[in-house]
Amino acid sequence: MLSSTDFASASWELVVRVDHPNEEEQKDVTLRVAGDLHVGGLMLKLVEQINISQDWSDFALWWEQKHCWLLKTHWTLDKYGVQADAKLLFTPQHKMLRLRLPNVKTVRLRVSFSAVVFKAVSDICKILISPGLYSRTMTPTYDPINGTPASSTMTWFSDSPLTEQNCSILAFSQPPQSPEALADMYQPRSLVDKTKLNAGWLDSSRSLMEQGIQEDEQLLLRFKYYTFFDLNPKYDAVRINQLYEQARWAILLEEIDCTEEEMMIFAALQYHISKLSLSAETQDFTHESEVDEVEAALSNLEVTLEGGKMDNTLEDITDIPQLADNLKLFRPKKLILKAFKQYWFIFKDTSIAYFKNKELEQGEPVEKLNLRGCEVVPDVNVAERKFGIKLLIPVADGMNEVYLRCDHENQYAQWMAACILASKGKTMADSSYQPEVLNILSFLRMKNRNSASQVASNVETMDINPECFVSHRCAKKHKSKQLAARILEAHQNVAQMPLVEAKLRFIQAWQSLPEFGLTYYLVRFKGSKKDDILGVSYNRLIRIDATTGIPITTWRFTNMKQWNVNWEIRQVAIEFDQNVSIAFTCLSADCKIVHEYIGGYIFLSTRSKDQNETLDEDLFHKLTGGQD
Repeated sequence: MLSSTDFASASWELVVRVDHPNEEEQKDVTLRVAGDLHVGGLMLKLVEQINISQDWSDFALWWEQKHCWLLKTHWTLDKYGVQADAKLLFTPQHKMLRLRLPNVKTVRLRVSFSAVVFKAVSDICKILISPGLYSRTMTPTYDPINGTPASSTMTWFSDSPLTEQNCSILAFSQPPQSPEALADMYQPRSLVDKTKLNAGWLDSSRSLMEQGIQEDEQLLLRFKYYTFFDLNPKYDAVRINQLYEQARWAILLEEIDCTEEEMMIFAALQYHISKLSLSAETQDFTHESEVDEVEAALSNLEVTLEGGKMDNTLEDITDIPQLADNLKLFRPKKLILKAFKQYWFIFKDTSIAYFKNKELEQGEPVEKLNLRGCEVVPDVNVAERKFGIKLLIPVADGMNEVYLRCDHENQYAQWMAACILASKGKTMADSSYQPEVLNILSFLRMKNRNSASQVASNVETMDINPECFVSHRCAKKHKSKQLAARILEAHQNVAQMPLVEAKLRFIQAWQSLPEFGLTYYLVRFKGSKKDDILGVSYNRLIRIDATTGIPITTWRFTNMKQWNVNWEIRQVAIEFDQNVSIAFTCLSADCKIVHEYIGGYIFLSTRSKDQNETLDEDLFHKLTGGQD
């Protein structure tokens, strides 16, 4: 039994601010509540007192001081710890957000501000890459009257001012930026500068609202993890185009390094894609025969990009092939007068053994190099007929640096492909070996320089400014006509490519760059007196000297036993096989960002080749949450 005065003392007044949908200003509503009232009951009392007939199902309570949503509607106010001084906001969970896509265009979407970012991004991608938006022939489906996309879930905007635009920018390349615009966007970046580019990733395990993101704020939507699955040119026009755009801007703004020769290939492909994108014919794949032709031309390339297998399944169960040939070798650390010396090399399984000559191959080798876990870097200049492979092989005290020199393209392609596979723990019996060889050869052939006679006559007719297709630094080194001539020269090797194949080739060339897929962070390793750079890739961590940019040592994810974060001192600790342990604090970003990168890549490595596999969100959070 309670007296009325006892009841009154057990309740209190709670002020809740309400986001009224049709009114600009928020209004306060005062309610008398008790600690045993559950959140669902509080929202019901709120709606009854507001007394406006509408759908309130998307509304939820946001606790401003605690910076959290009260989404467990069966919890009581006491269980949440809500008292009379709590500032609660009754607001929609879904709000408008502006997303700047890789093609530097902005889309405005209604996004969940209460779901964790992982779920919110997943929902965004389903909207942007919805199969319902596109027909089987890669042609976007538009409203026949006003040309807007068939889906009403998104509104497109140009950069400034915010005016509605046609949705074709989602799947098709935009005209190149002017050289002046590129010059304004360009910033010279050292390796340390590049570490700052990766500090802004949001925490996937918390909501947008919890991370201080406001309604109608602009965020960048980017491919974060450099492992791209199931790129099918028949159905993935959107994803392929956005990947191409992200790669293109990384090249133009020198977020990733490439040689001048490679820059001209990227420029030629951009020029070709730009020309085809302006042509109405390429945007109208209305005949099945044309689609089938594109499919046939890209079958090998598609298999390589998606990491799948072709129909030659017997390759994986036969004897493992080997390579044997004369190559030249050079070790920079050895004080020898002659730089490169010829040896007889045998590549078997994931190791290279070399002998003084072929006759001695049955005996003990001069040295045997185990390439599992090594870094493989191309050292190529086609114009100078230089076909080299740089190997950085992990050893107990750092990295062994070895240079191999091949005689010609075919030899280089075979040995380079074998080295790349061996670094991943795969042999030449793997079905991806032959496609890798062909991809390397096709990339080398794009670098071949042709006769200048035809190029010279085409320079005058080049209809687009050549400075639009190279980085600002590269453009400053050449006169416009010289640049145009070199781009057209490289263009002759790609002039017959269909549009989607050209984009896939650009992505493939981007993937072949030594720095591809490396995300840099400035860190301080435990026990060290100086800062280092940590490179995070899809299969390994690399410790890099911050001054010289030279890799010091590499740790493979496959050798990782466990990792966690000490949140008090913000330190990431990792244990590997053979009693190897490392720990570091991150200086250029929050340690949660680095930890999520590592866990995210390990999550992606668990993906099976079954395309019907569902996304395991719980496993992702388990691997990226930072707990033991």
